[in-house]
Amino acid sequence: MRAFLFGLILGLIALPVGVYFYFVTGSAPVATAAQAMPFEKMLAHKALDARVAKEMPHSVPVAADESAFRAGAQVYRDNCAVCHSFSDGNPSGIAKGMFPRPPKLLQGRGVTDDEPGETYWKVANGIRLTGMPAFNQSLSDQQIWQVSLLLANANKLPDALKSLLTQPQTSPGLGGIVPSQAASPQPNTH
Repeated sequence: MRAFLFGLILGLIALPVGVYFYFVTGSAPVATAAQAMPFEKMLAHKALDARVAKEMPHSVPVAADESAFRAGAQVYRDNCAVCHSFSDGNPSGIAKGMFPRPPKLLQGRGVTDDEPGETYWKVANGIRLTGMPAFNQSLSDQQIWQVSLLLANANKLPDALKSLLTQPQTSPGLGGIVPSQAASPQPNTH
């Protein structure tokens, strides 16, 4: 029995020490092009699913109508498409360099099978270790609901609204920047 307890205690000490050395020796994959760590995807999804299920709102305070979808499309174009792509599904240069790859929200089922409250939670709070930022400081509650409703109904939108979700025209010489974005450069505060 004494040998068993000694082995148990040694194992309980060796495991965290081994994990610590895995990280501090540079063995853990940290580049976006590297393979995922063992169990990383499974543990991250389980944690996210449990947290969202516990905290997401279950009632939607915004009507799912054309005006909400139109406003949501503008929010999507301005804030989401750079990572999640436009309706053509072609990823941007930013999206190509991200790990994990951001889902294409307007292609296939996307988030149309998610409740709007689930999408609302993800947009408002962001998702740690994915590149998905929290928008609760930069978008209003109304805007977050509008884009959440748009995405929940993306597979049912009329063609007039779908056209709002196409790739914007860029101007040559601006490096792929939409002219309206180039007109007002933001000062670098870093």
